[in-house]
Amino acid sequence: MGQLKALKSESLLEDFLVGILTPAEMKQIIRRLQIVKKLKKGVPQRQIAEDLGVGIATVTRGARELGRGRFECIK
Repeated sequence: MGQLKALKSESLLEDFLVGILTPAEMKQIIRRLQIVKKLKKGVPQRQIAEDLGVGIATVTRGARELGRGRFECIK
């Protein structure tokens, strides 16, 4: 993961991700970021699942990782 730090700009990171991920994988990453942002705002898990069209288990996983102190860089 340390090699991602070498991508010093947002545009380089985006170019890298577009190059290695399929469009479906990119959508999944974007959706997971949306999940984390909503969790941080206090939106109930079931509402997030419904709003984003994802399974409750996906939202619960995000909540569990958030509880472990991850995602501090996401606002």
